[in-house]
Amino acid sequence: MGQVTYEEACEYILDIPKFAGKHTLADTKEMLGRLTGSRIESKIIHVAGTNGKGSVCAYLQSILRTAGFHVGMFISPHLETMRERILYDGEMIPQESFVKTFELVREESDRQKEKHPSFFEFLFLMGMCYFKEKEPDYIILETGLGGRLDATNCIAKPKLCVITEIGFDHMQYLGNTLVEIAGEKAGIIKPGTPVVYLDKRKETSRVIEQTAAVLETPAIAVKKSQIGRPVMRKKSIDFFFGNGYYRYDNLILRTTAAYQTENASVAVVAARSLKEERIDDEAVRKGLYDAFWPGRMEEILPRVFLDGAHNEDGIEAFLTSVSAANTEQEKAAGKRLLLFGVVADKQYDKMIGRIAASQLFSHIAVTVLASDRSASIDKLKVAWAQYKTADCSFHESAEEAFHYIQSIQKEADTIYIAGSLYLVGQIKTLVRRTPDD
Repeated sequence: MGQVTYEEACEYILDIPKFAGKHTLADTKEMLGRLTGSRIESKIIHVAGTNGKGSVCAYLQSILRTAGFHVGMFISPHLETMRERILYDGEMIPQESFVKTFELVREESDRQKEKHPSFFEFLFLMGMCYFKEKEPDYIILETGLGGRLDATNCIAKPKLCVITEIGFDHMQYLGNTLVEIAGEKAGIIKPGTPVVYLDKRKETSRVIEQTAAVLETPAIAVKKSQIGRPVMRKKSIDFFFGNGYYRYDNLILRTTAAYQTENASVAVVAARSLKEERIDDEAVRKGLYDAFWPGRMEEILPRVFLDGAHNEDGIEAFLTSVSAANTEQEKAAGKRLLLFGVVADKQYDKMIGRIAASQLFSHIAVTVLASDRSASIDKLKVAWAQYKTADCSFHESAEEAFHYIQSIQKEADTIYIAGSLYLVGQIKTLVRRTPDD
């Protein structure tokens, strides 16, 4: 295989699951060492959790950049393009750099043959090659799945670990109880490396605290009681955060997603835990205000909002935000409409139950996703049929469902789109391709 184009590189990576499987952390660490050479672990902030990982990464990145640091960031999944997974100072990796790092990792993979990296491992190694070239002050790594066995956990001594909200997701891989799942997430904690975590559930917090104690490393809790009740504005949220060391009044997030106050607070504590003099109060305030993370109550068209809620806890947080955001805004009697799609390996019956019980939506357009992982239309019909009060329509594609729900939207109505990040990405692409009238 000679010099490839960007499109050919993407096609190769998408084909990896057909011929490669996941390998041990030792395999990944060995390949990483050959590709990067130098040790960059001291720059790394490692982030795990069930919900909120990407948002915490985005808020933390913005705070660090506002303080004057250069920041690399590796996240997953992507919404529209693989380049979204590898960022430097908030910008996606350029196509030419994507191809360059692809060639480096492919050549090394070809030498390994039977140990060819998996899809996620390959992209992670590409990201680290890019960061070696750019030499950022900090590198933020988001785990893909779990923590203990995640490819990113080949980093032996990160600067800081962060664990966001832990809930039920990917139980086929991580366990069927919150304690089991928390154990997998806590697997990123390293001796001597502080861990910042969201103290939201007693059973998961206990696992993190016990793991940190065994490894003799500080565990820094972000408690819900430290986060002031958010004040919802038309396009933003005001809240305060305070613990025994510092207090921030009138913090502003440019979002209507109420759950982001928790993620922003975790990012604040993580940033302050780095003990950098440049991370002052102004950097925190401006960093939070300037931060943007797509697909989290993102308004892509007037009165059309995307949210990446894709599990039971995520849906509950989404519903809370919908209810709170509309308390003041929708006294004009506008209705709420929902476009919903989900992958088959999620507990979508519980997600659907939460949506139906909320009675927030006058109509729900249910769609199949353009993914092999999508729940089928027949199974979705069965799942929704038990809720006779839910007014539903069923569609064979996200495009068909989106056009339908737009056709029934009246001027004062609001459309929400949730259930899967695949759905978020497909709608964003559709809207971007659709010319303005």
